[in-house]
Amino acid sequence: MTTLAIEITPEIIQKHNLTPEEYERIKKILGRSPNITELGIFSVMWSEHCSYKNSKNILKLLPKEGRRILVKAGEENAGVIDIGDGLVIAFKIESHNHPSAIEPFQGAATGVGGILRDIFTMGARPIASMNSLRFGKLDGADAAATKRLVTGVVNGIGFYGNCIGVPTVGGEVYFDEGYEGNPLVNAFSLGLAHKKDIVKGKAEGVGNPVFYLGSATGRDGMGGASFASKDLSEESEKERPAVQVGDPFMEKLLLEAVLELLKTDAVSGIQDMGAAGLTCSTCETASRASNGMEIELSRVPQRETGMIPYEIMLSESQERMLVILKKGREHEAKRIFEKWDLHAEEIGVVTDDGMLRVKENGVTVAEIPARALADEAPVYTREEKEPAYFKKLADFDPKSCGDAGDLNAVLLKLLDSPTIASKEWIYTQYDHMVRTNTTVLPGSDASVIRVKDTNKFLAISLDCNATYCYLDPYEGAKIAVAESARNVACSGAVPLSVTNCLNFGNPMNPEIFWQLKKSVEGIRDACVAMDSPVSGGNVSLYNQNPKGAIDPTPTIGMVGLIEGYEPVTSYFKNTGDGIILLGTTKEELGGSEFLKTLFNVKAGRVPRLDLKEARNLVDLLVALAKKSLLKSAHDLSEGGLAVALAESVILNRDHEIGAEVQVSQGGLSHEALLFGESQSRVILSVDPKKLKDVEEEIKKSGVPYQVIGKVGGDSLKINSLIHTPIAVMKNAWRNAIGRRMAISG
Repeated sequence: MTTLAIEITPEIIQKHNLTPEEYERIKKILGRSPNITELGIFSVMWSEHCSYKNSKNILKLLPKEGRRILVKAGEENAGVIDIGDGLVIAFKIESHNHPSAIEPFQGAATGVGGILRDIFTMGARPIASMNSLRFGKLDGADAAATKRLVTGVVNGIGFYGNCIGVPTVGGEVYFDEGYEGNPLVNAFSLGLAHKKDIVKGKAEGVGNPVFYLGSATGRDGMGGASFASKDLSEESEKERPAVQVGDPFMEKLLLEAVLELLKTDAVSGIQDMGAAGLTCSTCETASRASNGMEIELSRVPQRETGMIPYEIMLSESQERMLVILKKGREHEAKRIFEKWDLHAEEIGVVTDDGMLRVKENGVTVAEIPARALADEAPVYTREEKEPAYFKKLADFDPKSCGDAGDLNAVLLKLLDSPTIASKEWIYTQYDHMVRTNTTVLPGSDASVIRVKDTNKFLAISLDCNATYCYLDPYEGAKIAVAESARNVACSGAVPLSVTNCLNFGNPMNPEIFWQLKKSVEGIRDACVAMDSPVSGGNVSLYNQNPKGAIDPTPTIGMVGLIEGYEPVTSYFKNTGDGIILLGTTKEELGGSEFLKTLFNVKAGRVPRLDLKEARNLVDLLVALAKKSLLKSAHDLSEGGLAVALAESVILNRDHEIGAEVQVSQGGLSHEALLFGESQSRVILSVDPKKLKDVEEEIKKSGVPYQVIGKVGGDSLKINSLIHTPIAVMKNAWRNAIGRRMAISG
């Protein structure tokens, strides 16, 4: 075996993010010392990004079984859910945080491209994308840097999604100082397929040819998986080569070619060359089929001269696929590749010895058991410790902040907060109507797309209140699942399944590991209660910079199904409609946007979530929608009752209409009544002729409720506490982000 002659020193091992103990394990697996190419291959496949070595044991806690789940979490590139009538959906969320921090445009763009490939590799056509974004504050000392990141990320998402023709139908955006220098860019995509057309990433069939399809390999994206598995630092700016460069026009060709190819039954297995590029796609497909694979690097298309095996195997150049064809069907496949003007090369063959064997001009440069790379990385259970701040912040009394002053001014200040304010400045840069299936537009609790030529709609929501998760990761993660379920239910959809993106700091810190474990326990308990198993996801650790770790952010993507009835939207419709408040309001201001925005305080006991109450509310919302009894339904979350009512008034740009309500205060402080964030609450509007029917359904469910007022007028009135004109609220809410980005809305 020959390869680049480099002495493997302790410094080189450390540079590859491997421990001395892991290096000794590699030597034992090989029965010898690795060469530099093999060391690089192990370094990316045993990185946290690829192997989940610090999180795998915890992920076992999550519920992954369900009657609709056809492909479970961890089995393939994306989870697959049965939606009936021979149709399935494939969906997943993944992070591209570190690349976006260094090069926001390309980092975000290639995050979109990567998640789309995970979907169409399964044989599903992507029909919707969403994203969950976290940035630092748009006001203050680091505002200029934050604006640069926001502009780059939003432009990157819009560029890739708009060019490839997949609608970006919504998502969520938060702004908090905890993300300064370490933004989060979590990309979600959902695809549709016939059940019979789903394909898996297995290198089956010994002797079957292995094809490389798509863009040529370059030096961009070198070591990206390892880069994503360590903290950001002052040196990270020097790691720009680790950020890939995307080409959505090439991806469009790849998408169409792959979907056409998969309909021919000529494919034995297929996988995206994502994190770890050629390395992960070869060893993972081989390991899934308990086979081996041999490839010849001289046949790999290369767009740069002088590339060595180490670089070719570790490159994360975009828009590339590995396709295992059935022997004898090559001509059929080549005809499709040529039709779509795609570069395709036969680079290898499936073998029966379980080895990933890499050759260059016939000379073996790496030889490693495929299973050792894909499935036998070391797995750790790190030390966990409750953070020192935990009890201190939980004991904080929100009343100690003092009087909030004019409550109308408080409402306007909350509506002007970028976290609560309209995200129109962002999502209007995305094409959310391409393919004309978007039924409920961005801005509602859930985005809804129709399944063409059926009576089905799919509702999607991404949710996580990271402040809650910082103050109480177990309760915060429960709330994230419950809110995402409540959001799809507000549209009328039955929650089906969850995908999650677990964004945390360095797991070597016992307090961070404690946050991770408690969050996963919260997700587990809430998913069981909602009967919404986890079908897939992503773990993104090491999200921190010299200033510290991000707030724990377990982003939840929930998909729900509407079948045979129309979706519900979030805004008021007609004068005279009755307004109902579902759920119970308590004296709960801990962790609220009220405290953060008014007093710059991130403390207090977060709202408690009763999972039985949360499930009952979801079931009630679906039952009301099925009987066409709702004009609107809007979840109460950040900003509480006053913000939810204000949004119900101003969400519909074409027909803003006021409301007058009288809510029972029941001994609550004005602040808790208006701005508290008690869980499992929803604002409904209903046709007055159907009010009795609605009340009967609510009483049967056992969900607490109040009929609190009527739709109408040109202002929002709440008791004698709030009286604010629509025009004033609209200006504060609709233009908040645009004003800060120096662009009018």
